[in-house]
Amino acid sequence: MAARDLQERIKKLIVDQRLPSGAPLPTEPELMRLLGASRNSVRESLKALQAMGIVEIRHGFGTYVGSMSFAPMIEGLAFRTVAGHCRGEDSLLQLLELREAMETGLVSRLAGRLPEADLVELEALVRRMEREAAEGAGLAETDRAFHATLYRGLDNVLLGEVLEAFWEAFHRVQRDLVDAPQDPRVTCRQHREILDAVRSGDSLRAERAIREHFGGVRTRLTRPAVSHR
Repeated sequence: MAARDLQERIKKLIVDQRLPSGAPLPTEPELMRLLGASRNSVRESLKALQAMGIVEIRHGFGTYVGSMSFAPMIEGLAFRTVAGHCRGEDSLLQLLELREAMETGLVSRLAGRLPEADLVELEALVRRMEREAAEGAGLAETDRAFHATLYRGLDNVLLGEVLEAFWEAFHRVQRDLVDAPQDPRVTCRQHREILDAVRSGDSLRAERAIREHFGGVRTRLTRPAVSHR
């Protein structure tokens, strides 16, 4: 039996039995019997599925349904972007454009619709960002929290995880490849404008604010001061 076919059958077993993350899978001998496959074939398939986050092998305890996180996708995106950049491709810019397309399309849906609790939290994050800028501290984690809190209002867990994956891959690569960080005061001003636009209920203003934010990042990426390490 081909390795890919065996992996698909194990995935089908998880789906058919409606097994949640953390649920135990049948033992290795049981999988061999159920799938009509050799021990080595089952083990190799489980290892491949573990690399994808679909299963988790706990040595001495058994195999369980994995968290199915986007960690493998983040690793793949980050590596692909670095490799492309080092070949002279605009891979980091392409990843930025993917994030911009998603966020621009989503932010207008939030304008005037965020609950007051989320607006209060976003306000606190912008103020924290302003304090960090004044102190010369890095803004990355507060920036990350701002975007995560903003799109939490869409009440879509999968969407939130995808956006987080793109954010993580982009910033991991950006730290290594971009020499000129953005002026933190500009970053603060842009996030303040995003918040004010969403709070005002003006969807077009919210879109413009997101585009301005990404436009500033794009300008830095297209400057000649980019390292090709």
